[in-house]
Amino acid sequence: MALAFCGDEGNSTAYNVDHGVLNNGCFVDALNVVPHVFLLFITFPILFIGWGSQSSKVHIHHSTWLHFPGHNLRWILTFILLFVLVCEIAEGIVSDGVSESRHLHLYMPAGMAFLAAITSVVYYHNIETSNFPKLLIALLFYWTLAFITKTIKFVKFCDNGVGFSQLRFCLTGLLVVLYGMLLAVEINVIRVRRYVFFKTPKEVKPPEDLQDLGVRFLQPFVNLLSKGTYWWMNTFIKTAHKKPIDLKTIGKLPIAMRALTNYILLNEAFEAQKNKRSSSPQGSRSIWRALCCAFGRPLLLSSTFRILADLLGFAGPLCISGIVHNVVETQSNNQSFEGIKILGVFFISSQEFLSNAYVLAVLLFFALLLQRTFLQASYYVAIETGINLRGAIQTKIYNKIMQLSTSNMSMGEMTAGQICNLVAIDTNQLMWFFFLCPNLWAMPVQIIVGVLLLYYLLGISALIGAAVIIVLAPVQYFVATKLSQAQRSTLEYSNERLKKTNEMLRGIKLLKLYAWEHIFHSSVEETRQKEMTSLKSFALYTSISIFMNAAIPIAAVLITFVVHAHLTRKADFSPSVAFASLSLFHILVSPLFLLSSVVRSTVKALVSVQKLSEFLSSEEIGEEHDKSSELRSADNHTLKLSFCLSFVSILLTMIVGQVGCGKSSLLLAILGEMQKISGNISWSRINELEVLCSYRKVKRGAVAYASQKPWLLNATVEENITFESSFNKQRYKAVIDACSLQPDIDILPHGDQTQIGERGINLSGGQRQRISVARALYQQTNVVFLDDPFSALDIHLSDHLMQEGILKMLREDKRTIVLVTHKLQYLPHADWIIAMKDGNIQREGTLKDIQKSETELFEHWKTLMNRQDQELEKENPVLERTNLRRTMYSREALLKDDEEDEEDVTESDDDDNLSSVLHQRAKMPWRACGKYLSAAGILLLPLLLLSQLLKHTVMVAIDYCLALWTEHEFDHSQYSKIFSVLCCLGIVLCLVTSIAVEWTGLKVTKKLHSSLLNKIILAPMRFFETTPLGSILNRFSADCNTIDQHIPATLECLSRSTLLCVSALAVISYVTPMFLIALVPLAIMCYFIQKYFRVASRDLQQLDDSTQLPLLSHFSETVEGLTTIRAFRYEAKFRQKLLEYTDSNNIASLFLTAANRWLEVRMEYELHAGQMMQTSKNVGFSLVFALHQVSNYLNWMVRNLADMEIQLGAVKRINGLLKTEAENYEGLLSSSQIPQNWPDRGEIQIQNLSVRYDSNLKPVLKHVNAHISPGQKIGICGRTGSGKSSFSLAFFRMVDTFEGRIIIDGIDIAKLPLQTLRSRLSIILQDPILFSGTIRFNLDPEKKCTDSMLWEALEIAQLKHVVKALPGGLDAIVTEGGENFSQGQRQLFCLARAFVRKTSIFIMDEATASIDMATENILQKVVMTAFADRTVVTIAHRVHTILNSDLVIVMKRGVILEYDKPEVLLEQEDSVFASFVQADK
Repeated sequence: MALAFCGDEGNSTAYNVDHGVLNNGCFVDALNVVPHVFLLFITFPILFIGWGSQSSKVHIHHSTWLHFPGHNLRWILTFILLFVLVCEIAEGIVSDGVSESRHLHLYMPAGMAFLAAITSVVYYHNIETSNFPKLLIALLFYWTLAFITKTIKFVKFCDNGVGFSQLRFCLTGLLVVLYGMLLAVEINVIRVRRYVFFKTPKEVKPPEDLQDLGVRFLQPFVNLLSKGTYWWMNTFIKTAHKKPIDLKTIGKLPIAMRALTNYILLNEAFEAQKNKRSSSPQGSRSIWRALCCAFGRPLLLSSTFRILADLLGFAGPLCISGIVHNVVETQSNNQSFEGIKILGVFFISSQEFLSNAYVLAVLLFFALLLQRTFLQASYYVAIETGINLRGAIQTKIYNKIMQLSTSNMSMGEMTAGQICNLVAIDTNQLMWFFFLCPNLWAMPVQIIVGVLLLYYLLGISALIGAAVIIVLAPVQYFVATKLSQAQRSTLEYSNERLKKTNEMLRGIKLLKLYAWEHIFHSSVEETRQKEMTSLKSFALYTSISIFMNAAIPIAAVLITFVVHAHLTRKADFSPSVAFASLSLFHILVSPLFLLSSVVRSTVKALVSVQKLSEFLSSEEIGEEHDKSSELRSADNHTLKLSFCLSFVSILLTMIVGQVGCGKSSLLLAILGEMQKISGNISWSRINELEVLCSYRKVKRGAVAYASQKPWLLNATVEENITFESSFNKQRYKAVIDACSLQPDIDILPHGDQTQIGERGINLSGGQRQRISVARALYQQTNVVFLDDPFSALDIHLSDHLMQEGILKMLREDKRTIVLVTHKLQYLPHADWIIAMKDGNIQREGTLKDIQKSETELFEHWKTLMNRQDQELEKENPVLERTNLRRTMYSREALLKDDEEDEEDVTESDDDDNLSSVLHQRAKMPWRACGKYLSAAGILLLPLLLLSQLLKHTVMVAIDYCLALWTEHEFDHSQYSKIFSVLCCLGIVLCLVTSIAVEWTGLKVTKKLHSSLLNKIILAPMRFFETTPLGSILNRFSADCNTIDQHIPATLECLSRSTLLCVSALAVISYVTPMFLIALVPLAIMCYFIQKYFRVASRDLQQLDDSTQLPLLSHFSETVEGLTTIRAFRYEAKFRQKLLEYTDSNNIASLFLTAANRWLEVRMEYELHAGQMMQTSKNVGFSLVFALHQVSNYLNWMVRNLADMEIQLGAVKRINGLLKTEAENYEGLLSSSQIPQNWPDRGEIQIQNLSVRYDSNLKPVLKHVNAHISPGQKIGICGRTGSGKSSFSLAFFRMVDTFEGRIIIDGIDIAKLPLQTLRSRLSIILQDPILFSGTIRFNLDPEKKCTDSMLWEALEIAQLKHVVKALPGGLDAIVTEGGENFSQGQRQLFCLARAFVRKTSIFIMDEATASIDMATENILQKVVMTAFADRTVVTIAHRVHTILNSDLVIVMKRGVILEYDKPEVLLEQEDSVFASFVQADK
C-alpha cells in the first residue's frame, strides 16, 4: 500500500488549498510538527554533547540537586500529555485504517510530539540536577509554539463543524489545555527564580540533606518518575550484590524523616490537644487526635492512592470484557468501521475507537501500570508514615521515661518489662495499623464498585455469589481470632519450655555429675508436648484459613455461574461476560481476606493507644503533692525529714544504720528522686550540697552517683568508666588502680575494650560494683554519692578502695563525699556521721561527738568494728578472675555466632575470599531445604507434592471448562455438571493441600526439636565450655520458633505462588503461542531481578533486626539506670543516643520497604508488558490468568523465596548442632556385673593418671598416682590452674582420660556405663546451682527419699530452721536460679543435696566459698562426724579447712607436688602447704 504524508489517493482533498492553507487538514498537521522538531534540534546538542561529556559529574548525589517551582505538577502534566499523545497516535492509526492509502499526517505529528514530550522532561531533569535554569528558555519557546499550533488546529476543527462526537476533537482540546498549563508552569518558574527578564536572579540552595553525602535514602528528593518506579534504588541494589549491606552503606536518614523532626511534629500536636482540652485529662481520644493531626496528611495521600489503584483495578475486567467481545465479533463477522471525512481526513468516534481490541489492550496495559504504581505508592507512603510515627512515639516515650518518678516503678505501678513492651510491641502495632489504615476506607469502595459491576454483568445471580463471600467473612474473622488465641497459647508454652531449657543448660554440669539428664530431658519434653498440642491448634486454624482463602472464590464462582445459567436461561453467558465476572470475583475476594487482618490490627491499635495514654499520664518527677510532713520512699515507707542538714564545708559524710532504715532513701531524696511532700532541697552555686528547711533554690548540678545495685551499660569497660566524659589517660589509670581493676582487665580478651554484656552479665558482682564506683571516681563533679560501695567486695579490696579511691582521690580533690556504708571500721575517717533509725536521724556529728554524747551507741559500733576487722575475706579474687576467664572464653565464641556450618565462608580482606562470600550470599541454601523436607518422612512429602500439583491442575481445568462452557452457550446442563464437579474437587484439594503443608511443618518441627534436645543433653561438657550458652539457647528459641511457625506458612505460600505462576504461564503460552517469544526475555529479566533482590532483601532484613536490638537494649538500660543518669545530668546525651538508635532502625526499615516496592514495580511492569502479546479466541481465558495469577503471585514468589532463604538459616544452624558427637554413655560392664551397692567401701586407686579437656589440648593432669583408703578425709590444695578441679572431674569421666586409670572398690571406672558411675558418687560444686520448683525437687528430683531423710540433710546443712520458717516447708517455692535465697544459703542447699545421696565417696569442690566463717566451722565438724565412715575429698578454698584431713595433696601444674599428712607437711620448713597455711592466717 502506498505511503505518503498526506496520502496519494486520486483527487485527494488532502492537497486542496483553495480555502486557504489553514483550512487544509494535512497542512495544519504539518504545522504542528514544527515545535517538536525545534525542541529536538535545540536540545540534542545540550543533552548528548554537554551533559553526556560530564555525566560523571552530574551524579545523583550532586550538591546542586534541587526542585524548581511546580516540579511535581510538571511531571504529572507530562505523564498526562504522554498518555493523550499515545491515544492520539492510536486514534490516527485506527482512522487511517479506513482509507485506501496511508496518511502519515494522522499519527506522525503525534509521534513527534511524544518524542518531544519525553525529551522535554529529560532535558528539564538535567537542568534541575545541575541547577542551571537559564537553559529552560528553550522549553518556554517550545511550550509557546506547541500551544499556538495546537490552538490553531483546535480552532479550525471548530470552524469546520468537528465536534465532541469525534475523538480527535476531544484529544486536540485536551492537548491545548495541557500545553497551556505547561506554559503556565514555565512562566511560574521565571516568576519565582527570576533567571531571565529580571536584573537580579533569585539564588536557591539545594536541600540541606543533599549537601551531606551521608544521606543515601533519596526517595524524598528524586523526581516523580524515580519516586514511582524506585529507579534511584537500582544503584543501591547493584552495590548490595557486590558487597554486604551495613549501616555505613545505607547512610543517614533525611532530616524530615528523622525521629527528632517527627517527635517535634507529634509533640506540637499533643500540646495543641492539651491546650484545647486543658480541663479534661489526656485520654486515648486526644492521643488519636494528635496522631491524626501530626501524620494525617500522608495517610490521606496514601488512602487516595489506594482508592485510585482500586478503581483502576476495575479497568481489567472491563477491558477483558471488551477485548473478548471484540475478538469474537471480529472472527465471526470481520467488522470494519466507516469514518467521517472532514478537512480531507477521516475522523472516528470514541465508541468506534474503544471497540478496537488492540486499543483496549494498550489501554489495559496503561491502566494496570498506573494501578500498580498507585498501589505501590500507597503502600510506601503508608509504611513510611508508620515508621515515622513509630520513631516519634518511641522518642515521646523515652522523654517521658526521663521524667518518670522512680517511686512508680519501685512500688509496682509500672515495671521495666511493661515499658519495654510498650516500645517493642505497642509502637509496632501502631505502625502496622497506619500501614493497614488506608484499607479501612478503600475496602468499602472496592466491594461496592465490584458488586455493582457484577450486578451489571450477571444480574441477580451476581448478588448471590457476592453474598457467599460476604457471609463467609465473619467465619474468616472467627478463624483469625482462634488463630491469634492459639498463637498466644503457643507463646506461653514456648516461654515455659525456654525457661526450663535455659535452666537445664545453665546447670548442665551439675546434671551430668549427678546423672540427672533424663529428669530434665523429660521435663522439657513434657512442656514441648503441651506446646505441640497448642501448635496443632495453630496449624489447624492456619490450614482452615488457607483453605478458606483458596476455596471461597471457587465456591462463589460456582454458585454464581450455575445460578446464572439455570435461573436466567435467556441471559447473556458469553465469554466476555463470564471472564469479566471471574476477574471481578478475584478482585472482590481480596478486600474480604484483608478484613480480618484490618479488624485485628485496629483492635490492637486501640489497646496500644490506651496503654500509651496510661503511661503518658503517669506521675513525673518533681510533681508537688498534698502538704504533709512526710516524704514517700521507694519501698512505700515514709521518711520523716524533721531536720536540717548541711554538707557545705564537710568533705566526707558517712551515713550508717540498719538495713531498711532509710539511708538510700535519703540519698535519693537529696537527688530529687523521691515524692517530696514538704521541706526543700537546695544547692549552692558552687555545686556543694545543702538540704535545708527553707533556702533559695539553685538548680542542682551533676552528682557522681554509684547506686547500691551496680548499673552498667552494654558497652566496653572503658566506656562504662568514662561514661560519656572526655578521656584523660592519667586519671583513668589512677581510677583503675584505686578500684583494683587492672588484674580483672588483664584477663579480659580485649582488655578494657571488651564489651560488657547487658546488665554486666559476664562479670561477677564485685567487678560490677567496682566498675560502678570507678565511674563515680572518674567524673569531675564537686559532689560524689556512694551508696554502699563495699557490699560486694572482700576486705582487702574494700580497704584499697577506701584508702586510694575515697580518701586519696576524692578527699584530696576537696570534693563533697556522701558515703552510705555498713563497714563501721571506716567511721574514724569520716568528717561527719549521720546515724539513721526507722526513717529518722538518730544522731549526727563527728565520731568524737557521738563518743561523748551517745556512749551506748559508740560501744555497739566498737564491738561491730572489731568483729569486722577480724573477718577474713569472703571471696577469693583469684577465683573470681578464674570464673571471669571462663565466662569471657564463652563470650568470645558468642561474638563469632551464628552461622556455624560447614558451608559458611569466613570473610577476609582477600579478594578471592570476598568473591566466595558474595557467591555464598547469592546462593539458596538448597541443602538445608532438602534436610527440612526429608525430615517430613516418605509418606508426607509425596502427599504434599502430589496434592499441590493436583490442586493447581484442577484450578486450570476449572477455568478451561468455563471457557468451553461459554463457547457452547446453550449446552448448560452438561457443562454446569462438569464445572460443579471440578469446583468441588478443587475445594477438597484446597483443604488437603493446606492440611498437608501444616502437618509436614508439625512433623518436621517435632523431629528437629527432639533430635536437638537429645543431642545437646548428651553432648560432652567440653561442648558447653566452648559454645556460648546464648548461641545454644538461640537454637531452641528463635530458630525453633522459625521452624514451628514461619517456615510452614512461607513454604505453603511459596509453593502456591510458584505453581500458580507456572500453571498460568503454561496456559497463556498454550492459548497464545506468540507469548513464548516474549517469555524468554521476560524470564531472563525476572531471574536477574529476583537474584539481586534476594541478596539485598536478606541483608536489609538482618540489618533491620540487628538495629532493633540496641534500641530496645537502650530503653531497658535507661529504665534500670534512670536514677544514675539523672544524678549525672546526662539526660541530653542519652536522648541523643536514642535518636541515633531510632534513626538507624528506621533507615533500615525504610530501605527494606523501598526494596520490596522496587521488586514489585519491576515485576508488575514486565508482566503487563508480556500481556500485550495476547490475542486469540481464548484471550479471556489467558487474560484472567495473566491479570490475577501471574501478576499477583510472581511478586509473592520472589519475596517468599527471599524469606525462605533467611528462615532456612535456622534449619542449617540446627543441623550444625546435630553433628555434635555425644558422650559415650555405654560401658564394657553390664548392669548385672556391677554390684548393687558399689562403691560400698570408698577405696580409690589412681594409677599413672593423665587427663586433658580435649584431644588437641595439653594435659591438665600428668602421671598422677595416689591411693585413698576407705573412709579417709583427703584435702587437695594448690594455686589457680594447678589441676584441682580437673582432679575431681576425672572421677566422673568429665574429662578425657588418655593414660592411666582410676579404680574404685576394685572396678576400673572406664568400664562402667556413665549413668551408673555418676549416679553412685556425690559432688558439691563451687558455683551453687538451684532450679525453679520446690525445695523438695531441688534436693531429690528423682523422688527416692522420705521427708525425714530430707529434713536430716537440711539439719546437717544448717538449713532446717530456714526451711521450717518458709510457707510450705519442703514444698516452698524456689525461684529461677534460687534468687529468693542468699548466695550462702544456696551453697548450703547444694551441700544438703549431696548429703541426701548418701554415697560412700563424697567430693567437695571449693564448696564453702560463699559461706561465712562461723557457718563453715560448724559444717566442717558436721562433715567429719556425719561422714566419718565415708571417703571425703575436699578441694580447699581456704587452706585452714583441710588442716584436720587425714591426707593433704598439694598440686602444681597438673602434678602432685606434696602428698602426706598435714602435721608432717607443716613440720617441714620448705613445705609449700606450710606456706599456704601461713598466708591464710
